[in-house]
Amino acid sequence: MSSYFRRCNSIRVESGNWILYEQPNYRGHQYFLHRGDYPDFQQWMGFNDSIRSCRLSPQHQGSFRMKIYEREEFRGQTMEFTEDCSSVYERFHFNDISSCQVFDGYWMFYEEPNYRGRQYYLRPGEYRRYSDWGAMNSKVGSFRRVQQFY
Repeated sequence: MSSYFRRCNSIRVESGNWILYEQPNYRGHQYFLHRGDYPDFQQWMGFNDSIRSCRLSPQHQGSFRMKIYEREEFRGQTMEFTEDCSSVYERFHFNDISSCQVFDGYWMFYEEPNYRGRQYYLRPGEYRRYSDWGAMNSKVGSFRRVQQFY
């Protein structure tokens, strides 16, 4: 997208769920946006006005299921989820998620509780370490299912 414009300060999403990325090739900070107006980058919890790539999140009509692990390579304490979690610490009693398996649906990890902070988009698959979903550390404060918003 950088060949079209250098900065992006406002966005209107007319349909679908979109994942925006700060860097080309779906890298860097990630932002989940659904239908609506975002008059400035702070409205989508952006760290700056740089958007260099984006993708449409597929619609998912089925169930949601993922398993999180305290340590890399699917080791340590584990817990399975099918619903959103606004505070990992309250449910899991620690903030570190070092690996996970997404069995069904699409999920968004947030670095802070209550769906705030850096965001990480997870598709079905195995994430053996936090760097596999693009994080710099294993701190996850909350997560939610990516559902279709209209």
